[in-house]
Amino acid sequence: MGRSPHILDWANLPDPFRHYEGVPVLDLPADPPELLQGSAFLSQLLFHSAAVSASKVVPSSGYRYALRVNPSSGNLHPTEFHFFTRGLRAWPDGLYHYRPSSHMAEQRATGDFGFGPIVFILTSIAWREAWKYRDRAYRYCLLDMGHAWQSLALAAKAMGCECLATGHFGDDEVAQLCGLSDDEWPMLMVRVQGERIPMGEPDGGESVWLGGHANRLSEEQIAYPRIDRMHAATKVVAGFAAAEPVVETGLPLPAGSVRSFADVVRSRRSALDFVGGARSMKLAQLLAILAFATRSFSADFARGGLIQLYLYVHRVDGLEPGVYRYRPEGGELELIKSGDQRVVAAGLSLRQDLAGNACVAFSMVADLDRAALLYGDRGYRYAHLEAGAIGQRLYVGAEAHGLGATGIGAFFDDDVHRYLELTSGQVVYHFAIGYPVFDSRVEA
Repeated sequence: MGRSPHILDWANLPDPFRHYEGVPVLDLPADPPELLQGSAFLSQLLFHSAAVSASKVVPSSGYRYALRVNPSSGNLHPTEFHFFTRGLRAWPDGLYHYRPSSHMAEQRATGDFGFGPIVFILTSIAWREAWKYRDRAYRYCLLDMGHAWQSLALAAKAMGCECLATGHFGDDEVAQLCGLSDDEWPMLMVRVQGERIPMGEPDGGESVWLGGHANRLSEEQIAYPRIDRMHAATKVVAGFAAAEPVVETGLPLPAGSVRSFADVVRSRRSALDFVGGARSMKLAQLLAILAFATRSFSADFARGGLIQLYLYVHRVDGLEPGVYRYRPEGGELELIKSGDQRVVAAGLSLRQDLAGNACVAFSMVADLDRAALLYGDRGYRYAHLEAGAIGQRLYVGAEAHGLGATGIGAFFDDDVHRYLELTSGQVVYHFAIGYPVFDSRVEA
């Protein structure tokens, strides 16, 4: 729902980077010529999925802050990348935390944990989002988790590997295994596998905990009991059937892209606004982006199907303005409302002009009833994870076609439901694609 005014406490802004003090830090070589060593493989994988990609400078103060490959609501980055390795060539087995601020790996434990060759545990720190978005932050954490998941999966594809992801595990057990702080919650487990991974022999040693003390993110961390209750309600219930892994297949970029994967993902930005006017995108571009965004999402969280896409088409050559429902099984757009949607799209998106200035805007509607039937309370997470995953693919697809994109987490839920005449479902994410306004503050 729309939020009441909230004054941000800039003196208490959470640190966007988590560090573990008192542990060894291993170098991840920049731009390695060959992926013959475990460090080189990990470096490339993380450089194209989770690393810092650019910076922005605030003209009034000169303050510089980092942008990353994986997008985040408000650039607050609640997602952390932890990973286990086993049997990588010239890389010690153990547990690591990725430090994006310096593109290095913090070694938290050594030895064989039974995970391999590379298994990521993606976690969320809800406080980073709650500082700005309060109770709504839990949604944003889940959407950002979907972004990070697909950022990692697409990078793995580009390197000739695949990812198998699952959200079904004992939350407390995984948190304890990773030695997480109380403010950090495991959300997704992603296994990277493939013949391109440089393999050697496992170390074969018993696990040795190196510890490390997590840095303090703010002077004061405000409690949000609703977020704690939402998270507790979506934890795995003993005896509930596990979700099947997601098998990531297909090309790392949509049809029609002429740019390299590295160039696309490293130059992707969240547009602050769009040019508007008469400039339009091509229907072929839109269909290619949609096919790419929804590919392999077709049945449930293991195979997709919890999210329905609605499009507010403003300026697409060969497509009249209106609201459309996208049917991925046939790649078809079904017109459900005719007419200019620019004012409506902006109004529904918490009166943000960018949703009207874009060439096309989106509402992602989740079938939470089906999610609950399949997965119980855990289904709430899965629906948002899928929406975030689709959002990341829309980001990459738009960039690959010379367009810009931005995710919109703020909208008037009930107004969207009434305007789309929904009899079921919950809107969980808005999105927009168009020609971005130039942002002079960005520095590569």
